[in-house]
Amino acid sequence: MTDIQIAQQAAPLPIGDIAAACGIDPQYLEQYGRYKAKIDYRLLRDRADRPDGKLILVTAITPTPAGEGKTTTTVGLTDGLRKIGKNAVAALREPSLGPVFGVKGGAAGGGYAQVIPMEDINLHFTGDFHAIGAANNLLAALLDNHIQQGNALGIDCKQIVWKRCVDMNDRQLRHVIDGLGGRMQGVPREDGFDITVASEVMAVLCLASDIPDLKARLGRMIVAYTFDGRPVTAHDLKAEGAMTALLKDALKPNLVQTLEHSPALIHGGPFANIAHGCNSVTATRMALKLGDYAVTEAGFAADLGAEKFFDIKCRLSGLRPSAVVIVATVRALKYHGGVPKAELNRENLSALEKGLPNLLHHVGTIRNTFHLPCVVAINAFPTDTAEELRLVQERCRELGVNAVLSEVWAKGGEGGRDLAREVVRLCDQPRLEEFTFAYPDNTSLIYKLNSIVGRVYGGSQAVLTPAAQKQLKRLTELGFGDLPVCMAKTQYSLSDDPALPGAPRDFTVTVRSLKVSAGAGFIVAYTGDIMTMPGLPRVPAAENIDVDENGVITGLF
Repeated sequence: MTDIQIAQQAAPLPIGDIAAACGIDPQYLEQYGRYKAKIDYRLLRDRADRPDGKLILVTAITPTPAGEGKTTTTVGLTDGLRKIGKNAVAALREPSLGPVFGVKGGAAGGGYAQVIPMEDINLHFTGDFHAIGAANNLLAALLDNHIQQGNALGIDCKQIVWKRCVDMNDRQLRHVIDGLGGRMQGVPREDGFDITVASEVMAVLCLASDIPDLKARLGRMIVAYTFDGRPVTAHDLKAEGAMTALLKDALKPNLVQTLEHSPALIHGGPFANIAHGCNSVTATRMALKLGDYAVTEAGFAADLGAEKFFDIKCRLSGLRPSAVVIVATVRALKYHGGVPKAELNRENLSALEKGLPNLLHHVGTIRNTFHLPCVVAINAFPTDTAEELRLVQERCRELGVNAVLSEVWAKGGEGGRDLAREVVRLCDQPRLEEFTFAYPDNTSLIYKLNSIVGRVYGGSQAVLTPAAQKQLKRLTELGFGDLPVCMAKTQYSLSDDPALPGAPRDFTVTVRSLKVSAGAGFIVAYTGDIMTMPGLPRVPAAENIDVDENGVITGLF
């Protein structure tokens, strides 16, 4: 059966029952139908005295067309922990409509390790992304209206850095000229759209702790520069109050359930290749208050999502992980070893040996750069052979790391028992080293860039274009030099070249531009050809999605 067929055959419990089972009083619950709800963030304040559970991060090897299954593993591990008697809660990101209708797919897991209702989660859900888009575009409208009404702030139209956004892969909107048609239609200027998950409003929502913090962060966002080079903020445009009004409900985490009725908080969804790639701080903190184990994920591989989880989310929030799960598949490792996708089902120990350095690199990053205990979860496929699985386990064991077979796609929580036991063991063992970031606070931007390239990617250094060098100097002079760095980089390679798989060494990463996200609290470094508005593939997934006369959706994975 397909993922959607499995999900549609499930018998979910009323969301009130899921909330009651994890100790959420009805006063904090705002239901969206029978199987979805929002949880009021006041719950965190009222549970401040309850000790936090242990935070488990699920990350992965460098992604390939063969797939890895990070969300599936996150959901299955949560179910597996509950199977062995542990109180576990999942904390996931919300899917974007861009990949849902594009090629990558949704973010509700797969097989028998899914969160439901998967159709709702993968489509409009509770409207959070629409609220984020509305707030983003309100700010854009206020900005252009200010210029139209006389431009009292002296905004230079050639130095506007705020874009409109839409939650769709639409390359046609990357670069547009608007305000055409005469004086009453606005001031003509170059403009563009980002996908909603790349908007700074998304990052701000995911990092904000409460409404006052959300409003303050929104107010600090820089939208443009004046003719004399002064930053213009959302606060200067008196925008943050109305934006916060649009976002007040979106700030509340969403509660759903897995196929096995484990509680799952799904909230926020910045991409990890163009943003910081983690669900909201509020949802993660709530999961830590509701469970003894909070299982969360970060986008793409450990060089992107995990690095940003540690260096941005943990740094800015004070969260500290207890253990890390690195998801890999034999098929994906063979792809890194040079095997075409069509031939991945055949045993190929030589190619697997060539592809294993990618996994071992990520293991080394987690252990040696961030000093965290980790386990490799081998996401099982029917075509994996005993010899291939043995080879992966042996190479991991040589580094002192266990590789555990995960069968959660086929068996749900039952297939995640062994992985769950290893995670508990890692959490309970004495810590020999303290968690550290890839770079310390109060270091220069170039030091941070080089630290990420060297200590996380395995490269030699970051090389800044002349334009990026000017931007670095300007951002430092404006007082933003101490902020952490959010690398916008291809997900398909440890380098900035998507055609370079495996574990390349001693490469350079070219930083073509730098931009401050002052509300989120980080500097975005754009590398390679990375774009903040993706395009649809030659055959979009949308072509296979349909709905019948009874409202039953088909083709959604």
